Amino acid sequence: MSSRLNELKEKSRKRREVLAHQLGVDDSEGLTRALASQAERAETRDALPPRKLVKLPSDRASVTAGTSAVVRGTEVAESPTDEKQGGHGSSPVPAAASRNRRQGSEEVELAEKAYTDSSAFLKGTHSENPHNDYCQHFVDTGQRPHNFIRDPTVEERFAEYPKLHELMRLKKQQLVTRSTPPMYHKCELDEFDFVSLDMLFDVILIEPPLEEYHQRSSGMHMKQRTWSMDEIMDLPIEHLGGIPSFCFLWCGASAMLDKGRECLKKWGYRRCEDICWIKTNRNATNGGKNDHLEGASIFQHTKEHCLLGIRGTVRRSVDHHFIHANVDLDLIVCEEPPMNSTEKPEEIFNIIENFCLGRRRLHLFASDTTLRPGWLSLGSDLTSSNLNLDLYRSFFEKAEDKILGFQPQIDELRPKSPPPKAARDNHRGDKSAAGGGGGGMQLPPQPPPVGTQQPMPPHPIGMPPPMVGMPQPGLMPPPPLAHMPTPMWRPAPM
Repeated sequence: MSSRLNELKEKSRKRREVLAHQLGVDDSEGLTRALASQAERAETRDALPPRKLVKLPSDRASVTAGTSAVVRGTEVAESPTDEKQGGHGSSPVPAAASRNRRQGSEEVELAEKAYTDSSAFLKGTHSENPHNDYCQHFVDTGQRPHNFIRDPTVEERFAEYPKLHELMRLKKQQLVTRSTPPMYHKCELDEFDFVSLDMLFDVILIEPPLEEYHQRSSGMHMKQRTWSMDEIMDLPIEHLGGIPSFCFLWCGASAMLDKGRECLKKWGYRRCEDICWIKTNRNATNGGKNDHLEGASIFQHTKEHCLLGIRGTVRRSVDHHFIHANVDLDLIVCEEPPMNSTEKPEEIFNIIENFCLGRRRLHLFASDTTLRPGWLSLGSDLTSSNLNLDLYRSFFEKAEDKILGFQPQIDELRPKSPPPKAARDNHRGDKSAAGGGGGGMQLPPQPPPVGTQQPMPPHPIGMPPPMVGMPQPGLMPPPPLAHMPTPMWRPAPM
């Protein structure tokens, strides 16, 4: 408990330092004075010496406080006109007194500055008070508004939510114990024989070096050759994904989103989600004003999209052995990579591993910085290879080896999906039929005791009652058992 308290105190201290820097205050005491309440500021004013009265000319009785100032504890009220008339180094009090005697002006008390309109508080101006206008701050400094989002990292995001923090800890512990060793292979993906893998994967992550990145780099040399969406579409992803499976495809800022959907459709996946990466520029050079500017774009691109496609049918409320929905957000906030880099945030791996419990994961266009336990990584940016297909297949020989497994603690803490709308409507109808909308559970009808005679169904008026053992009018007798139709069903695909 003490360590947790110290951690919160340290976080509060850092926030005060950042706020003091933004308000231009030197230390925390100055921040306290700057953020003092109205009552505290009134006490501070009362503690100061009282004002003194100065006689001004009658034609200057309407002078504003912007051209004259009150000096507490003295008998001087300085103004630009008084200084000019008083000469260099001379006190303006005698000049003001002589003018008052000659013109017979009245005694006026200089009040504090009063605002008659909101012109001093308009956005985009040198305001009289601080604004939380992060858009204007971006125009002035180049620092993006999302630089100031609190606790964007995975470690900080759930610090104030004990249940979610414990859920993430248990999931991470499960991954450490159940993940396979990282395997990787250096190859050109347009020449690699994917059939040799002889495996269907639960998750496929594709991070292609798109042509968009080369255009964004303003002619800088790229470390790897760029791929067009047509070349990416020719990859045999449809032969690599199982049923069910998921495909995560990075599509850049905006121009390739439609092409990315076409790729998913061609591979047999349907788009179901869109993960957005919001890029910060806290560490950018020149305050971020001249970095990542594109001449052909209307706006500055500060985001990228990762499309999520699903193959097969997965029900969130039933297939919890394969997926855990609603655990993470569809938003990633982290620092933008260097100009000629195509690296993606590491948090995408956390999102995938927390969502899908399948252990067979494939990463295409991988590099040395993206190697991770539990993943098979392929790409031309890798510097070495350790792929052993026989060893890799041995990790998934049994059916229970293909998923992470069930843990009651994780299942208790994870967010549960609500029941379908039809089930909710039926539940409401059952409660209404029970009377009063609510008390107890509606019990199913119980079968009659063995040996009791069943009541005869009503028969039309004017017709004789049916004889026992004979079929009723309008009803066909049940067919013999040997002629019962065979039910047509198939097991659900795994």
